[in-house]
Amino acid sequence: MKIDRIEVLAVAPEVQRFTWSHDLPEQYMTNTLVRIYTDDGVEGVGGVSNYTSYAFDRYTAETLRHMIPVLIGKDPLKREPIWNALWSRVFPFAPTALAAIDIALWDLLGKHSNLPVYQLLGGACDRMQSYASTPLFDDVPTYLRFVEEMIDEGFRAIKFHCWCLPEKDRELVRAVRDAFPDGDIGFMLDVENNYEWQDALEMSLELEDLDFSWFEAPLMDYDREGYRKLTERVNVPIVPSGNWIQDLSAFEHALQTSCWTRARTDVTVCGGFTPARKCMALVEAAGMKCEVMSWGNTMISSANLSLMLGTGLSSYYEQPVPYEPYEYGMHDVIRTGPDGYVSAPEAPGLGYQIDWNAMYAAAIHKLDSREMV
Repeated sequence: MKIDRIEVLAVAPEVQRFTWSHDLPEQYMTNTLVRIYTDDGVEGVGGVSNYTSYAFDRYTAETLRHMIPVLIGKDPLKREPIWNALWSRVFPFAPTALAAIDIALWDLLGKHSNLPVYQLLGGACDRMQSYASTPLFDDVPTYLRFVEEMIDEGFRAIKFHCWCLPEKDRELVRAVRDAFPDGDIGFMLDVENNYEWQDALEMSLELEDLDFSWFEAPLMDYDREGYRKLTERVNVPIVPSGNWIQDLSAFEHALQTSCWTRARTDVTVCGGFTPARKCMALVEAAGMKCEVMSWGNTMISSANLSLMLGTGLSSYYEQPVPYEPYEYGMHDVIRTGPDGYVSAPEAPGLGYQIDWNAMYAAAIHKLDSREMV
């Protein structure tokens, strides 16, 4: 079996946009898809989300232009050699571009093997509890109403993206615990790398008193010493954003030096399933959990759900809400059931069917290996 064609789409539907911090405008979310065809008729698809402030992203798709020639004629089942061949040893490419290819190759392997990807990764479980992952809302009453809605839909855990301003964020977390004092609902706070160390310490102690499940991204991921000092001082679990430390050796160093209480990564950020399963092996060896991100479009979420179900090292699936903006162009979607859980797909590969007519209709940038020199 050989790869004989690659297609890339940067899909940019006009859906509702959100932000996750006081200093960010509403974000444009681009869904970059890679479609790998073979001479045997087996096809693999991978996707990554990109978030940009003023327009949709074409950079990831254009990065893939430089990778496509390496793929043509290759055996798609030889994923590790392909990954190594694509990894730039001089100037780095966007890891999301490499991830989209690697995810597509694993999707192709699943279809070739007639198995879901999560089973290829170990099949540790076939369902997982979800938390609702909010956008930034205007005020505390809106958050409280939204929590009520999520509980009515079955969620037993909710993570707040907030203003990332300590005083306003403190008002939110206190109001949430006052409104839901019995502890049946788990709460998390994500401040998107925005705090100074003293603010992070004070908020950690506040969340500890309020019995929050974790405090996410209080500092920049690169501030490993700041994280280490924080985890030494507090009992609330401390989790990084997971967006920045993409190198396996740096990831391992952070685990070994107790920077985090729980790790965090994303298949689409770290370069695909091939490195992500190595990250998870390091997490398991360290005796930790890894709260994998799954924010984004359905194809992105499906990859991260496959990693979580395959390894069994995560506590929750991150369900982006409200649902609809993340589901564009899909026949199948991932939604949390009334019991608060998501279930594994039954179809082979990533397991979710794409509405290609919708994807092509919203594509703002296309590449096709047949049209490239």
